[in-house]
Amino acid sequence: MSATDVQNLREQTGAGVMDCKKALDEAKGDFDQAKKILDEKGIAKADKKASRETGAAILEAYIHNNRVGVLLELRMETDFVGKSDPVKEFAHDLALHIAAMAPKDVENLMSQPFVKDQSKTIEETLKGVIAKVGENMKIERFERYVV
Repeated sequence: MSATDVQNLREQTGAGVMDCKKALDEAKGDFDQAKKILDEKGIAKADKKASRETGAAILEAYIHNNRVGVLLELRMETDFVGKSDPVKEFAHDLALHIAAMAPKDVENLMSQPFVKDQSKTIEETLKGVIAKVGENMKIERFERYVV
């Protein structure tokens, strides 16, 4: 295992340097296994943060072909995290997902496979973002409009 391996894993997962090194050690240098280990640890971290209050929020709007529109409220602990690139990217991708997949409500949305990565549900993807930014986040509500 080299420093380059650790850096590559860090770039792909967004995990910290020491977490990447430990995951590669645990996986005996197997890159794919190390990614799985980091995913599992990220989900565990996200579960621990779930009880934290989400006092800040952002709104994301998405309109597809002037026919389908989505307005999404995504809550997090601080405004600072709401302005971060991982959160802004997730909010946009989530609004796009809602426009395409037409979930009935937040509960239904959470169990859907994510359109950008069918191997993960929205809930798993959200937990990955929570692990990356270090704050609790919650999909509060959304509206989908079709004309």
